[in-house]
Amino acid sequence: MKQNKTTQKSFVFGKRNYQFLFIGLGFMVLGFILMAGGKSNDPNVFNPEIYSFRRIRLAPTLVLIGLGIQAYAILLNPNKKK
Repeated sequence: MKQNKTTQKSFVFGKRNYQFLFIGLGFMVLGFILMAGGKSNDPNVFNPEIYSFRRIRLAPTLVLIGLGIQAYAILLNPNKKK
């Protein structure tokens, strides 16, 4: 007696999970882009631009929000009925 079992390959996450994953990734990339720069052309001159609001507060906050969205996307149940 042979059993014919068909196995369907499916993704681990659903469409909604992947949407949130890409949104979180976008927040993280934007945060890292905002953190970039601020170097001085002359190493003997201090550039206070590295302590701007954008680099100290805004960019790390966006990265943390992105990580939170990523965690939510992973924990979101794709099989849950509306």
